[in-house]
Amino acid sequence: MSDFIGIDLGTSNCAIARVGDTGHPENLPITQAITGSSEGEKSLLPSAIYLPAEGEFPESSTRQILGLFARERGALQPDRLIVSAKSWLCHPHADRRGPILPWGSTTVDRKLSPLEASSDLLAHLIASLKNSHPHLAATHPVITVPASFDEVARGLTLEAAQLAGIPEATLLEEPQAAFYAWLENQGADWRKQVQSGDLLLVCDVGGGTADFSLIAVTGKDGNLALERVAVGEHLLLGGDNMDLALAHDVSEKLAATGSVLDDWQFLALVQSVRSAKESLLSDSSLKEVPIAIPARSSRLIASTLSTTLTREQVDQIVLDGFLPLVTADEMPALRRAGGLRESGLPYATDAAISKHLARFLTRAKANIASSPQLLDSVGGSTKIDSAPLLIPDAVLFNGGVFNASPLRARVLDQLSRWANRPIRELEGARPDHAVALGAAVYARLRATGQGLRIKSGTARSYYIGMESTGMAVPGRRPVTKALCVAPQGMEEGTSHEISDQEFLLYTGETSDFRFFQSEVRAGDQPGQILPDAAELEESAKLQIEIPPPAGHQPGEEIPVHLQARITELGHLELHFLHKPTGDRWKLEFNVRMQ
Repeated sequence: MSDFIGIDLGTSNCAIARVGDTGHPENLPITQAITGSSEGEKSLLPSAIYLPAEGEFPESSTRQILGLFARERGALQPDRLIVSAKSWLCHPHADRRGPILPWGSTTVDRKLSPLEASSDLLAHLIASLKNSHPHLAATHPVITVPASFDEVARGLTLEAAQLAGIPEATLLEEPQAAFYAWLENQGADWRKQVQSGDLLLVCDVGGGTADFSLIAVTGKDGNLALERVAVGEHLLLGGDNMDLALAHDVSEKLAATGSVLDDWQFLALVQSVRSAKESLLSDSSLKEVPIAIPARSSRLIASTLSTTLTREQVDQIVLDGFLPLVTADEMPALRRAGGLRESGLPYATDAAISKHLARFLTRAKANIASSPQLLDSVGGSTKIDSAPLLIPDAVLFNGGVFNASPLRARVLDQLSRWANRPIRELEGARPDHAVALGAAVYARLRATGQGLRIKSGTARSYYIGMESTGMAVPGRRPVTKALCVAPQGMEEGTSHEISDQEFLLYTGETSDFRFFQSEVRAGDQPGQILPDAAELEESAKLQIEIPPPAGHQPGEEIPVHLQARITELGHLELHFLHKPTGDRWKLEFNVRMQ
């Protein structure tokens, strides 16, 4: 019996699922430390790694602890706790291969790189799978990543998988995985909820990130097809922000009565607030929930501080603070006013998820309008001209935040106000486990070819920088132009040769190659040159030396043509072709998942 494995390598929690030849997908329990001396199985593995001090635990303990106990122990010793390794893996200004985690710690002797931490989490998941299900063979699992991951972060995720003992893995966008899980759960009934011409929003808000994608439903001769037409930016904003905001509010009210919490108590308060918030959001009859905060004491029986979390606080902070009702033209603040910022993760500046959603839908409209093919996929210009942003017809919610029905209702209310018509929810979602389940479903689809596949291709358009030619002018550097090499939607196994243009390639010495991307220029075609790359987002820079071909000297510029190819595994390959000698040089890095 063949088993297909899906892995959700989450920012806050990881999960693993399997599906057999004929069975339904199921989540698999993950073995992990529950206390300092015992192990157990849980359906989720907190994405936490604790690095113990020497002598902190028995000598038989490993050099690090992963999972539930790691997160709880790390709350007491945060300078020994690694969290959000996934966010560090996609941080363009961090040394993702360097030993930088726990970030800012001065007490840990040996730190880990974001690459190592991600690999250790994957290795733990695979070890748990092999121990509990030795008959299963995770030969080619599907690992999920945010749709917003750039090509460098995706390549590093694959490298982390290889370091974890997974030589071959396929990457899948998390919103797509959630949609595959929904399709599997609905069976043939999914067609009762969607129809040709529908535009579907996958709204994914987890513990640490928010991710948006749009999927178009197209139809011909009664057959429905799906195409991912837009992805959002990587937002470090989620349920953890909500818990922290509530904890600060409770702490300030306690301080006003003379009860000032120390750091240890505040961390305990965050955990208590999370549970209280979930109770209030799941039971509309509750007006408040009691909270007990332990106090450190040398007495045998330690005292506690008692307070409450009220519905009014949750409504004011969570609903009105993180999901305020805004107009369609209210965009999030993208940077703080200060000119200097503490080094660390690039957390979202604006906490209003509603505003980030407005920005995503506005940019999605501009992106689709730039491409006749995408415009046709969403039903033509009448679909996008009716509002200042692109309005979906239905929403699939994913992520633990949306276990709370009031939060789902608020998003639907916001979209309905923008659209001046009701926006419906796709029923039957499983916000906590859908990503791993959908990854396992997709693993089966890839292997068997049976099932409905979401057409996606590259999530963005990709470009390589070129120096412009021109006379030297004192005090001015040449403008960097951008050559489109891979348009949005370019599918695996396809290639483009820019045969009608010739470029000059510097050889024999180390040169810089700059790469750019865009989420709003789907209409650009291979060979198209933008006059200034400044309007794009720079995604990577490579420093390499191209050896000169026979008969040419180091430092010489030679004429080349450029060919771009997306491999079957989703790598972007750029080939420089020197036709007089037949020499070919390749640049390769991953830009998308299957």
